[in-house]
Amino acid sequence: MSPLPDFLRPLVLSGPSGAGKSTLLQRLFAEFPDKFAFSVSHTTRSPRPGETDGKQYHFVSRDSFLQLIDQGAFIEHAEFSGNFYGTSFQAVNSISDLGRRCILDIEVQGVRQIKNTSLNPVYLFVSPPSLATLRSRLVARGTESQAAVDKRMKTALNEISYAKEPGPHDVVIVNDDLDRAYALFKKVALGEKPAGDVLPPLDD
Repeated sequence: MSPLPDFLRPLVLSGPSGAGKSTLLQRLFAEFPDKFAFSVSHTTRSPRPGETDGKQYHFVSRDSFLQLIDQGAFIEHAEFSGNFYGTSFQAVNSISDLGRRCILDIEVQGVRQIKNTSLNPVYLFVSPPSLATLRSRLVARGTESQAAVDKRMKTALNEISYAKEPGPHDVVIVNDDLDRAYALFKKVALGEKPAGDVLPPLDD
């Protein structure tokens, strides 16, 4: 099997909650509705009202999920709040077969797992300009308790620390200005190789 061109290699997107990943993705999908798609993950949690099997998630039993793990079906998987979540090779390949680029929004734990597979994606990290800015963004949402914000900040610190290690990501984008960040994000998504940004310090 020949390697995929850069514009079709899966794009693994990571970064702290509040860094602006969702906003960047919404812009990208609005501008290029036929070029990109998310993989549909598997989960053992029950469907919520309005969710459809195969659309939001592939809903499976815990036993079925564990069997898929044993079969090596997942690129990455993790357990959160008692439920398993995972991204399968088949889900990603089905998107590239359609001529679209698969985008995976992945936590650091998943990024580490993907590094040990044959997927060969492009790794893109979206960072806030500072931890102080990130905290103010999370607080401004008005949807989370102080304890939840503190937990997200602790997770963000770990994510940025990992991103500062040598080589985990191909490109880093610091979302200090949305238009500037999107211009860089779009270049990466379309298969270009911009130099990217330098991660901010962690001491604020």
